[in-house]
Order: sequence, then C-alpha cells, then structure tokens
Amino acid sequence: MTGADPLVVVWMGVADPGPGLSVLATRCGASVAHLQLGEPSLRRELDRLADAGERRVVLVGVSFGAAPGNSWLRRVAAHWWRERTDPPEVVVATGLLDHEHDEVAPLLARARPIVGTEAGLASSAWEDVPRHRQQVFVCRGPRCTARGADESAAVLGRALAAAGLGDDDVLVTQTGCQFPCNHAPVATVQPDDVWYGGVDAAAARAIVHEHVVGGSPVAGHRLVRDPGGAGR
Repeated sequence: MTGADPLVVVWMGVADPGPGLSVLATRCGASVAHLQLGEPSLRRELDRLADAGERRVVLVGVSFGAAPGNSWLRRVAAHWWRERTDPPEVVVATGLLDHEHDEVAPLLARARPIVGTEAGLASSAWEDVPRHRQQVFVCRGPRCTARGADESAAVLGRALAAAGLGDDDVLVTQTGCQFPCNHAPVATVQPDDVWYGGVDAAAARAIVHEHVVGGSPVAGHRLVRDPGGAGR
C-alpha cells in the first residue's frame, strides 16, 4: 500500500490512444486502464489496487476523440465496487481529460465517490438482439488502426445515418484483428460473407451506398475468401 491515493487514467475509447496516454499517465504519476478494448481493463486494474491493500482509488477518464460519456466510467466502476468484497473507496472525476497536456487537478477538485446507487450495467433498452439484417465488422487491430480504421469507422457510421439506417437495420461492430492484415483497414459484411480491404473513407461510403443500400458488393475493395478450411 502506497502513501498517496493511486490515480488511474482510464482510456474511454476504442481507438489506439497512441503515445499521448502514456505521456499523460507519466506526467500525472498514474497507472492506465481501459474501459473497452485494451489491457489492463478497468476491472483488472481495480482488482490489482484493491489486492495491494489500497483503500482509496481515484479515476479520471481520458478521451482524445469519440468515446462514451463520463457516466459510463461511473457506471462500470460502481459495478465493480458493488461486486467486490470490502472494496476501497473509489472516487471518479466528473469530467474527461481531452488532451495529453490537460491539467488533472481541476477535475479532481470536482471528483465524487462511488456510493453504490449508480446505474447498473443492465437496462431494458439492451435486452433484445437488434433486428438488423446486416452486421458490419470493422477491424480495429493494430495494423488496421494504424492505417486509419478509426476514421473509416466514423465515416461508415455517418454514411449509415445519412441513409436513415440505424442499429435495427445495420449493426456496426468494431473488433480485434480479423486478418488479413496486409489489406488493412479490413471490414466484413455479414451474413453476406463479403470481406473488404483498403477500407478508407471513400471505400466506407461506397460500402454503404453500393452494398448495404444498393445490394451490390464493392468489387474494387472486395477480398476473396476461400471457404474450404484447413481440414478439407
């Protein structure tokens, strides 16, 4: 157990934060956790600190772009707090850090402790499987992310919205590595079993307009998949 309350900066998004997150954590003397993709998860980092005997932990969310709101940090932290036997006090900042050079002190001055009455992880709004006819999987593995998959995913979402298509029409899911990485950024459309490579912003718009809306796969970006398998 340390003499000072440990500070954890929590990456809120799915995009690769790049070196900025490490720079921020080092400057603040904090450890790092991830709310979504990435390791360690917030749950694992809280377990580590609690197992080490810490009695008070401070969390600050970090987002350099699109990400869930700060309420999700409180929600997830509260879920852990309620499930943990004899948990430490967990204090959550009421705002997010938007840049690696942001000062953390103003947010910590307005931090509030978890009390156990926060919203849970379940909701009637999330009970049923969406009624989508297609699901687009956008690869967010390291190579695809390095080649701009974050922008491709954002453009895809905007193009679907502009076409009037929501989650009950086309469900977009960001994934870990899908292969084949040499064609990054990669995306797939299911149940059509259509794979795409080189999915930049223009290709993302074409996938929506030509494939999802028009029904014809985008030939210039389509990848051939051999369905035979290794055991044939």
